[in-house]
Amino acid sequence: MSTVANDPQQLSEQIKAASQWVGAVKEEISRVLVGQAQLVDRLLIGLLCNGHILLEGMPGLAKTLAVKALAGSLHLQFSRLQFTPDLLPADLIGTMIYHPEERTFAPKLGPIFANIILADEINRAPAKVQSALLEAMQERQVTLGEESYRLPSPFLVLATQNPIDQEGTYQLPEAQLDRFLLKVTVGYPSKSDELEIMDRMASTAPVDETRPVVEPEAIDASRALLDQIYIDAAVREYIVDLVNVTRYPSKVDAGLSALIRAGASPRASINLALAARARAFIEHRSFVTPQDVKLLARDVLRHRILLSYEAEAEDMTTDTVLERILSKVPVP
Repeated sequence: MSTVANDPQQLSEQIKAASQWVGAVKEEISRVLVGQAQLVDRLLIGLLCNGHILLEGMPGLAKTLAVKALAGSLHLQFSRLQFTPDLLPADLIGTMIYHPEERTFAPKLGPIFANIILADEINRAPAKVQSALLEAMQERQVTLGEESYRLPSPFLVLATQNPIDQEGTYQLPEAQLDRFLLKVTVGYPSKSDELEIMDRMASTAPVDETRPVVEPEAIDASRALLDQIYIDAAVREYIVDLVNVTRYPSKVDAGLSALIRAGASPRASINLALAARARAFIEHRSFVTPQDVKLLARDVLRHRILLSYEAEAEDMTTDTVLERILSKVPVP
């Protein structure tokens, strides 16, 4: 692992050298995934921050493919979990098995014991399954019987969900949503991207698997450098101001007060700073810019604010409200 540099120039050189694997992963993912550069960047930010990510979009937009492509490019253990209404907590975390010969119980660990978990269509599972997942996401451990078992490191939940107005979907609990580092909305591809998708995938045997190109040690070395990336005092204040406005919106716009029922928790400030550092690392920089913060603010905050009934009645979205907040808070 690289030693941490105190000199900014030396740190910048270390970051440039340590971040070479980012380009290799992007190139490998591009073999199976067309476009979606922003989505890939957000997945890499989650990997660097060891943070969970929620992907939301209509069916068929390559959410699952993107997660599988990332996992396939890493020398890490991957597990896909298809969430359904009849899923039980034991299907996820495991259970205790009785051995009559020895008259003892022994744990049978579930598929959640992997480095990268694809929680596919997470909002189709019942509340008790979400509760079991909550402990794993926050504490990075699960409890079976009277014992707790640590999950492997790194441990990331990369979840996909369809919009909540789709048939058979449920709103995730606020406490669980707050555990996700980012909530990324996945949109439709451009015309040129869709033409390329059609050319690649309209085949009886399309390429849908990636090859491992990065060792876990490279990711660990990158994380050691992440904490050393500089955030200026003015940028730190900008982060806190953005989060604070979600709680007290009348400070910048009296009209926003009627639209927000509850603002973001301090976890939002922590995650926004962490994600901004990760974006700086991906861009081979040793410092965070206000633009890093502004570009990631929607992904960090959109699942952490609750809209009022008045806003919902007017068919407003959290992104609409966040656009107003970002336009009102001065950028340093």
